[in-house]
Amino acid sequence: MQDDKSTAPSRDAELEALTANETGSRHPSGPVGKLLLCVAALWSLFQLWIASPLPFVFGFGIFSATEARSIHLAFAIFLAFMAYPALKRSPRDRVPLLDWGLALVGAFAASYMYVFYEQLAQRPGAPILQDVIIGVIGLLLLLEATRRALGPPLMIVALVFIVYSLAGPYMPGMLAHRGVSLYGLVNHQWLTSQGVFGIALGVSTSFVFLFVLFGALLDKAGAGNYFIKVAFSMLGHYRGGPAKAAVVASGMTGLISGSSIANTVTTGTFTIPMMKRVGFSPTKAGAVEVSSSVNGQIMPPVMGAAAFLMVEYVGIPYVEVIKHAFLPAVISYIALIYIVHLEALKANMKGLQSSNPVRPFLQKAVGFLTGLIGIMVLALVVYYGLGWLKPVLGEAMPWVAAIGLAVVYVGLLKVGSRYPELAHDDANSEMTELPQTRPTVMVGLYFLLPVVVLVWCLMVERLSPGLSAFWATVFMIVIILTQRPLEAFFRGRGGLGQEVKRGCIDLWEGLIDGARNMIGIGIATAAAGIIVGAVSQTGVGLVLADLVETLSMGNLLLMLLLTGVLSLILGMGLPTTANYIVVSALLAPVIVQLGQQNGLIVPLIAVHLFVFYFGIMADVTPPVGLASFAAAAISGADPIRTGFQAFYYSLRTAALPFLFIFNTDLLLIDVNLWHGLLIFVVATVAMLIFAAATQGYMLVKSRWYESLLLLLVAFTLFRPGFWMDTIHDPYRDIPPAQFQQALGAIDDDSNLRVRIDGLDAYGAPTSFVILVPAPDGETGAERMQNLGLTLMQQDGKTLVDMTEFGSQAEKLGFDFDQEIVAIRAPVERWPKEWMWIPGLAVFALVVWLQRRRRQASGARADAVT
Repeated sequence: MQDDKSTAPSRDAELEALTANETGSRHPSGPVGKLLLCVAALWSLFQLWIASPLPFVFGFGIFSATEARSIHLAFAIFLAFMAYPALKRSPRDRVPLLDWGLALVGAFAASYMYVFYEQLAQRPGAPILQDVIIGVIGLLLLLEATRRALGPPLMIVALVFIVYSLAGPYMPGMLAHRGVSLYGLVNHQWLTSQGVFGIALGVSTSFVFLFVLFGALLDKAGAGNYFIKVAFSMLGHYRGGPAKAAVVASGMTGLISGSSIANTVTTGTFTIPMMKRVGFSPTKAGAVEVSSSVNGQIMPPVMGAAAFLMVEYVGIPYVEVIKHAFLPAVISYIALIYIVHLEALKANMKGLQSSNPVRPFLQKAVGFLTGLIGIMVLALVVYYGLGWLKPVLGEAMPWVAAIGLAVVYVGLLKVGSRYPELAHDDANSEMTELPQTRPTVMVGLYFLLPVVVLVWCLMVERLSPGLSAFWATVFMIVIILTQRPLEAFFRGRGGLGQEVKRGCIDLWEGLIDGARNMIGIGIATAAAGIIVGAVSQTGVGLVLADLVETLSMGNLLLMLLLTGVLSLILGMGLPTTANYIVVSALLAPVIVQLGQQNGLIVPLIAVHLFVFYFGIMADVTPPVGLASFAAAAISGADPIRTGFQAFYYSLRTAALPFLFIFNTDLLLIDVNLWHGLLIFVVATVAMLIFAAATQGYMLVKSRWYESLLLLLVAFTLFRPGFWMDTIHDPYRDIPPAQFQQALGAIDDDSNLRVRIDGLDAYGAPTSFVILVPAPDGETGAERMQNLGLTLMQQDGKTLVDMTEFGSQAEKLGFDFDQEIVAIRAPVERWPKEWMWIPGLAVFALVVWLQRRRRQASGARADAVT
């Protein structure tokens, strides 16, 4: 016991060091401290201003995208040098003179694009000496700010790409390129929107900041504590209940969190001690928290800010990104809850004492269904009611909606005031019984309203993510200012003036917290922009594709595995946002290019989700799993062992990307509502079976052959097409000369697979597959005309004679003088879903074997007693 007490300070210091990476560990006092806070709050107010309609209403303060990015980065660099010390021995209570100088010079270099915007616009691509000097200083200070705020990994990677850009002619073998001059490098990286001030920083400026600010205000209002309490009140009494509550609480926190480490620390400080109390070892308690917190980064709507980047990189609407990412994230969380349940069964754990009144199961089920149906009916009434009111009320509609929202908010606060207030519990204090579910849910129900506003604006009104986050944040500001005085009024307490003051302080601190949380993200997106800029300037992506192709020897599965491993390596030590930018810029094109060459046509969103999933797994995986280190600092376990255990729990997350690459139904691509529901049910069952197989336990401890059978069943449910393709080839070969006839014969919703031999953009021979959908038209000739493709026969070869400019054929990748070497057309066959039946039959066999063994062991136990 004495050892635990002696090691507690060191754990606290380690945890503080890890969390300092999120917001900065320097906290100066006096005027300098106040200045730092004012600059942070000013940054938040600036971001709210440019996201709002107010600049266009008042006609001033309108910034172009490039100007806004420049100011955004200036704030981030200034605060990075002020809030993050240079070295461990640097002072924490004051800002050295050198850091003042670096902060001011860095902020000026970042704002150079704003200050000299008109002059730079008049000399595009022709930087003068002044531009180059400022650009070099800016790049060097950005790298130093990256090292301070995020550690060495991202700084080293960015520096390597800068050196690679300059030293191209001196590189060996396939790595060599013609190189770029210093002027060309600075122009590309610092004076255009191709490098530092590119898409990544633009997304950080337009979308990410507002979502991070929204999350900071929501947490400041008490929503984080509310989510944890609700999760514990609902799940804490089950087997391993605190661990299940940790998964749910981390999932809810991950909805708005932009960092797996912040998620781990926020919920883990409370949930990890509770898990240890019911029987989880420190290693497993930390691993459960890490797995659930990292999974929070794949959970829409924020996905660690990657969702907004995907909109730009993939070129699809935000709603589509959320739709595609939703199912894998949900089934991954359900499977983690099941893994926790299996761990509790293995150790025969019990839950905490519930304080809810005992009710029959039927009554519980009826109550749950009644509530669910009520919510669905309410949602339909609101949806169709507002749809009917819009044309009636016209321009007055927003005001009516705001008044209605205010009435609902005040009403929910009134209802919540009838129940005891939620206390901020000490995680190290003994919890003898759980809070009751109904009072816990009701007292903070109004916290869900800003989330509802956000989702409504995104999904129903189809506003941009930035504008949606702005309106949700505005509503959050109203709540944070009014909740304390209104609660005091409804509960009959005095001191309304004091409560108003506390609300203003909460708002001020929320604005500061939002900005401090954004320092690392702003710096990360700018530094990752260096990597993106180098990729576009040097063509290093093609080198990576050649490297992966050489190492995989043309094997498609090995190519995906290598890409996953490279994503893990590149993602080590990087925050989620920078992680996704790096792996998507470097490795997403590799999968697209090599997949096309091997006949695997994968939707771009599936490719980006593939590299994103493996990138965030780096937060789990030793030796640089930062979330594992944070959890180990709380639990007192070894961080490396915690990382390996968390990776073991996260095998389901590592398996999912391979599954949705080969079966895009999991991403709800081209599926209707009922097919989507069926996919959800079957995929969830398959993931639970996969979890049971990897844990070696289902009803009882599994034998080795049962685990293998369960893996086979899970694979069959996830990818039934593999077995159906083995039994019956889904395509038939057609001579290339019959392209027109084949195009005319396929159904409207079908396609042809066409293999092309030709030259790539660099004149090198290449071979790839194009998926040709059926164009409009009744006959093959009409479809060929609408496709915009003309073919010719020459020496027994079918060649592309012409593609019309802007036609579908040109967009698909057809080009002059390419040779069509093979055509495959789909054939009629049984639906692949029939393969689920034998898979479920094998699963039933395993269940029967384990039930028989469990009954036998129970009978032996009864005989002994």
